[in-house]
Amino acid sequence: MKRLRSILLPMTVFLFICGLYQLQAQPLSRERTMQAMVLANKYFMEKWPDVGKTIVTDRERPSNIWTRGVYYEGLMALYKLNPSPVYLDYAVRWGEFHKWSMRGGVKTRNADDQCCGQTYIDLYLLDTTRKERIRDIKACIDNMLATDKIDDWWWIDALQMAMPVFARLGYVYKDNGYFDRMFEMYMHTKTKHGDNGLYNTVEHLWWRDKDFVPPYKEPNGRNCYWSRGNGWVLAALVRTLDWLPKKSPYRKEFITTYKEMVDALVACRRDDGFWNVSLHDPNHFGGKELTGTSLFTYGIAWGINNGILSRKKYLPIVQSSWKALVEDCLHPNGFLGYVQGTGKEPKDSQPVGYDIVPNFEDFGLGCFLLAGSEVYKIK
Repeated sequence: MKRLRSILLPMTVFLFICGLYQLQAQPLSRERTMQAMVLANKYFMEKWPDVGKTIVTDRERPSNIWTRGVYYEGLMALYKLNPSPVYLDYAVRWGEFHKWSMRGGVKTRNADDQCCGQTYIDLYLLDTTRKERIRDIKACIDNMLATDKIDDWWWIDALQMAMPVFARLGYVYKDNGYFDRMFEMYMHTKTKHGDNGLYNTVEHLWWRDKDFVPPYKEPNGRNCYWSRGNGWVLAALVRTLDWLPKKSPYRKEFITTYKEMVDALVACRRDDGFWNVSLHDPNHFGGKELTGTSLFTYGIAWGINNGILSRKKYLPIVQSSWKALVEDCLHPNGFLGYVQGTGKEPKDSQPVGYDIVPNFEDFGLGCFLLAGSEVYKIK
């Protein structure tokens, strides 16, 4: 009997540990994914019931700046899966408050100001009789096309803020001029800014702007690749490809760069499913961070859903990263922790933590909703 116990007890413990590990390794259900998105969004909408209320941090800003624009990108992604009239009303009231225009008006060339146009156009497509929803953002981009200037996107965040606007307009008006200029500006950022471009063709990641190209290095001596900045680029590529014609000559470039980036990003992913704010220096403000991780999860999930990435290879990555985001960042009341606030490099808006409120709560939620919405689509 003692001998039998000595065999059974370790086996029982082993089986229990294996069962616990399998339970922990299980991906979140689609139902749990939707619940997480609804909860996080509910927290924000209840905190910001007035869509026109200015955003006050170090200074006062209007509520149609890029941070809020990114939130509405996420809200529209959620709305497509969960078409609550409450979500639609919240987005329409926001556009109406700002008279469907941008900070800086139709003359602005600033990509951050144009970000809101993505949602304006999405709302126009829901009701094409509402021409006012697309009027100003079209006039704004048309003003850019009327010049030969192509060097506006000198920081990589700009690609996500503006490229999908050009792509949507090209789709709506069936006008290749929008696609052509968008590609010109993208390639200038990729190959010209910072003398030789902001994309490292060897390491397949992007420097945030010219200030971070070599000889600038991280404390460990490696290149400085900011997580969220690269997340913006990955999101820009997929949000542009969504609208680009299947026969466009530009698809090959975007898909090639997208796949290169994905493999480079997977190689520097943390064991816990997150990415550090510094992709090549884990000790430089290393730790869990929501925004970059959400954007990478969104981008990789998109590749699976669109048949560009191997489901077998990349699905476990997406599932574990999304599970980490929900289980480690989402509070019971819907607040999202581990959000690095605004900035341009790893050291900005530090420290980052579970209970720390960032200077802007909106764009982190937008990134989270984009990730969750794309994960939800995986069958």
